[in-house]
Amino acid sequence: MDEQFILRVPPSVAEQIERLMNESAAGSSSNPDDASLDLSFSEDGRSGTFMIGNQRFPASLLDLPTVVESYKTYDDSFLVKTADIGQMIMVREEDDPAPEGVEYKHGLTPPMRDARRRRFRREPDLSAELVHRVEKDLISIMQGVPVSILLVRVICQMHLRLQWNK
Repeated sequence: MDEQFILRVPPSVAEQIERLMNESAAGSSSNPDDASLDLSFSEDGRSGTFMIGNQRFPASLLDLPTVVESYKTYDDSFLVKTADIGQMIMVREEDDPAPEGVEYKHGLTPPMRDARRRRFRREPDLSAELVHRVEKDLISIMQGVPVSILLVRVICQMHLRLQWNK
């Protein structure tokens, strides 16, 4: 499969891109400098510059909250999946604020507004100590230690913790 992304641009840039595509399809270009598109990223790989003609726009690579599937057809009856799209390049005007973080919290359509908060569970707050202890107990169970011994140890630890909190 191909690697694809969503390119989100301001309306003024979208008009210029559409005009360039129509001119190149018709085979007529008035000025070759106006017909150039360029996208370059800085070393962090998340921020960069989008150039159309002589104009520069800041751009950011953002992770989408969900995966979008991309399809194409050759005969208008059968669809062929071409990619799973999980990232978006957001081009913005110079005076627009840069997005916060690398994860875009909204989806591509209005129903997916604030999708990260509304549709997905928060990750549980687990300490590394608790995870390590549970892993150790599971390994003990797999090695044949009776579960009752582990249960007594957990109950004693909970009892001590309750007494400590009083």
